[in-house]
Amino acid sequence: MSVFDIIGPIMIGPSSSHTAGAARLGRMAKIIAGEPIKSVVIKLYGSFAKTYKGHGTDIALVAGLLGLSEESSDLKNSFEIAKEKGVNFEIIEESKGASHPNTAVFDIMTESKRINVEGCSIGGGNIIITKIDDFSLNLTGKFNTLIIPHKDMYGTITKVTHKLAVDKVNIANMSVARKEKGVSALMVVETDQEVSNMCLEKIEAIDEVDIVSFIPPL
Repeated sequence: MSVFDIIGPIMIGPSSSHTAGAARLGRMAKIIAGEPIKSVVIKLYGSFAKTYKGHGTDIALVAGLLGLSEESSDLKNSFEIAKEKGVNFEIIEESKGASHPNTAVFDIMTESKRINVEGCSIGGGNIIITKIDDFSLNLTGKFNTLIIPHKDMYGTITKVTHKLAVDKVNIANMSVARKEKGVSALMVVETDQEVSNMCLEKIEAIDEVDIVSFIPPL
């Protein structure tokens, strides 16, 4: 763990976990959505639900969903910017517990789809995305990351990792989850190098792969 991990980034707001981490959660949710957001319902749990107004957690979450970083001077104006851009949002305080006290769940609507993203702020501005729709995962945003929904079929993982190896990309971490045997699965691959567009196109061309989303380090 670095000093940066402990003290958090230089940012606007009173708390690294409730403001910087919240902004990163929102930005990661926006990237995962992959399309302009039309509306979002944000459910807050634990400490987030109890203290968000004092820490500006709601403002930071919306700023992240607009693509603003935790260092942005516009962060404090996120509600007004969301209104200007036509992004509707609702904040809901949940009374029940969650796996982590600083948890937010984003129910996002884009032009073509609805996606649910759950994550938590773990201190020092660091985050973990713990669930996308019904798939559990452990995504930190510290690496180049591929998110690959695919059919749960024999050999699919090998086909993907072979494309990365040919492109000389080293895998740092990898996880696979599925809803049901033989139906649908989600592959999350964190890499040491950036993945080229040509490699992404080759992976997306694999028959069993639905789509590939590439997320650079936050």
